[in-house]
This record gives sequence, structure tokens and C-alpha cells, in this order.
Amino acid sequence: MKIARCTDGGAPFWAVVDTSRSEVTPISGAFSEWAPALTRGAGAAALKLAGAPRPLDGVRLLPPIEKTNRVVVAGANYAKHLQSDFGLKSHSQPVAFLKAYGALIGAGDPIRYPPLTAELDHEVELVAVIGAERVDRDDPLSSVLGYTVGNDVSARDLQRSGPPGVGMDLFGAKSQDRTTGLGPWIVTRDEFPAGSPSLRLTLKVNGETRQDASSGEMTWNVAELVRFVDERSSFDCGDVLYTGSPEGTGQGTGRFLRPGDVVEASVEGIGTLRNVVTTEQPA
Repeated sequence: MKIARCTDGGAPFWAVVDTSRSEVTPISGAFSEWAPALTRGAGAAALKLAGAPRPLDGVRLLPPIEKTNRVVVAGANYAKHLQSDFGLKSHSQPVAFLKAYGALIGAGDPIRYPPLTAELDHEVELVAVIGAERVDRDDPLSSVLGYTVGNDVSARDLQRSGPPGVGMDLFGAKSQDRTTGLGPWIVTRDEFPAGSPSLRLTLKVNGETRQDASSGEMTWNVAELVRFVDERSSFDCGDVLYTGSPEGTGQGTGRFLRPGDVVEASVEGIGTLRNVVTTEQPA
């Protein structure tokens, strides 16, 4: 099942997506009211639909997360990315941090080119969406509603600009307004084989493939990341977890994003984020 957060110009709403018919059907009630049952495997019975289907091309697809939820990012989770793009060895445990909600954009929104950076980078990622009211640390995947696509856009020069001896400026690098793609929808966990997904991740810039790998190459799988984060700060229903990006980023190739670039981040079995880089600043 595909679940999207949409707007037709009015208040945002959640909807079931039927890509074969290019339709969305609104869901009644808040995410926190129906997501736990859907996560437990109740299927369509967990949802109460509200109204007739609407054309998919008549709505804007928003990032599939409520403004009150957290965006957690697990970095340094692909050994080849660390080695090829940063010249580093894998860490002994996962690395996680928060990203500001204001950094998020939907599947067709423009990527804002922040004026503070000259090294805007792309990072395609598998993103897990928490649907349970509380994570079961003995079975972390049972708390995952499903998966979506992320493009964890980073300002690499800002990332390196932290004061000497203090470390990286991850806030400046990762939370620039309206830069980070999330969407186009959530595909529920039952659409994938049991266990942490092994899915092809690709990212193209102007039609040229820059990243091409599998989520099966993660150093720590989705279950391990969910448990690691929840042990430190409990997940809430609706929180999302970016699970890291593979090699091929601009950090390693020296080929950063530029205004006008068309960026397509895709995850097998989920969909594609297609965003154009722009220098236009939000009102």
C-alpha cells in the first residue's frame, strides 16, 4: 500500500495512492490514529477513507511526515561511501543526528540553493517511517510502518566549517531551509520481503547516474539503526529515519549540485524524487 501526504491548495491530508489509476483517496483521521494498526498488519481495515478518489496530478505531494514529528539521520552507514568519499574507515557504532523539519521538500518541489554554500551535495537514502506508538527493541522492524525515499542534501563546505577542536557543523550542513527531499509516498512494510530491505538506490543529475548501490550494503541495517536511536531518544509514531547514503556523492567526486540541475533520487519498489535546484529564496 502507498500512503501519501498531500494538498490540493488547502489543508494537508493523508491519502491512499493508486498509481495504476493515478488517483489518491483521502484518509479520515490523524496519522497517529490509524498508523499503529496499519503497522501491526491490519491492512486496509485500519483505514477509514474520506470521500471519492481525486486525480493524482491534481494534488501536490508533501513530505510524508507531520510537522510535529522528528527527522533523524543516520550517517556514515556505507563503508564504501566513507572510504571513497571521505577517506575514512567505518565507525564502531552508528552515528545519528537530527535534521530540521524546515529542510524538507516534497517529491516535485525545488531544491533551494543556499547562499551560504558553494558545495551543495546529493545523498540518496532509504528512509524508514515509524508507525508504532512505541518501538519494540526486541523486534525493531515491527515498529516500522514502511519506507520512503530521501535525498539528504548537504552543504559540505559548511560541514567542514566547525571551530577547530569542536568538530563538524552538521546543523549548518544538513538543515538548510528547503533542501532535503522526502517522498513521494510511504510504501508499507508488507510490500517488501521480511527483514531489512535490500533495495537498489540510484541518484541521477541531469540524467547522468551519480550514485548506484543497494541498501543491503549498509553497515548497520534498519533494525539495528532503529534500536540504536530509540535507546538514546525514543521514537514517536510518525518520526522518520534516514539510513545513510552510498558512495558517489559530490564529496568524493568533486561534482556538486548547481542551479538548474535536475536531481532524481530513486529507491527500488518505492519511487522517485525529482527536484530541480533553484536559487530562488522562499518568501
